[in-house]
Amino acid sequence: METKKLKDDKNGIKTACEILKNGGIVAVPTETVYGLAANCYDEDAVKKIFKAKGRPQDNPLIVHICDMEMLKDIAREIPEIALKCAEKFWPGPFTMILPKTEKIGDCISPNLDTVAIRLPDNEITAEIIRQSGLPLAAPSANRSGSPSPTTPEHVWADLEGRIDAVVYSDECSVGVESTVVTFCEQPPRLLRPGGITPEQLRGVIPDIVLDKAVLAEPEKGKQVASPGMKYKHYAPKTESFLVEGESDAFSEFVNSKSDSVAICFKEDLEKIKIPTLCYGEAKSEETLAHSVFAALREVDEMGAKEVYIHAPTKTGIGLAVYNRLLRASGFKVITL
Repeated sequence: METKKLKDDKNGIKTACEILKNGGIVAVPTETVYGLAANCYDEDAVKKIFKAKGRPQDNPLIVHICDMEMLKDIAREIPEIALKCAEKFWPGPFTMILPKTEKIGDCISPNLDTVAIRLPDNEITAEIIRQSGLPLAAPSANRSGSPSPTTPEHVWADLEGRIDAVVYSDECSVGVESTVVTFCEQPPRLLRPGGITPEQLRGVIPDIVLDKAVLAEPEKGKQVASPGMKYKHYAPKTESFLVEGESDAFSEFVNSKSDSVAICFKEDLEKIKIPTLCYGEAKSEETLAHSVFAALREVDEMGAKEVYIHAPTKTGIGLAVYNRLLRASGFKVITL
């Protein structure tokens, strides 16, 4: 199909709303990554998301809303602790899983009686939701399994000719997907780390539990309630390895690898002799989150056989970056 380039102005928003109300799919900006949006109440439109992305049918979607009134049509039960989290973290990179109403079909959350919901912190997408009057189902706007898009150019490279339109706006500020917490069990469980850190969550949910799949491959055949848990995700075509170790050890290790590329910290650069991509500063986890997907996309352009990625710490938003790199590498971890 012909894919339109829409500006992030009144006309672009109006056109995006028309496409969505007519059953089309549009890539929209958020503070996390670009999302591929469809009317969550239109099953045929939602199916177009899966087809355009090549997404497995059992991988649930997140529904995006613009205010708390929309939440009542989507979730049938909202615990008090969930409302406290919404007050603290919305709008923002925080997704809550709650029991779903009858209005949410199986195409959104296959074989589940729950739904993932978030209120994004992006004025353009909030206005699209508001003017269309539609909650939007929206996974990341990329081909399934590949690195998530943080610019409209990333979306265009992956999905041009496969979707109706891309809203061209600013680069995403956070750079990794939202934090996902399920409130359908007690205590609540962190299923996917993201822009809201475990440390921030414990300020509201002191007894929150970290799901085992955050730092390990999930059990075979297990049904998952959140996107980003079950499959190899975020991966470049280049064979990838996640490497844990201090700067000197990492540099010495990658310097012994010919025909390879290193994705490293700024602090590593002077010590590494093979081609490198820097994805931020080790002590500034926010820079790593902002740049990690761009680095994973760029590595395929370098023609190397393998890429070795210096692992971040598992604290703060670094946990979210580690989680993405673990899946990007297909759970292949080298500890020095």
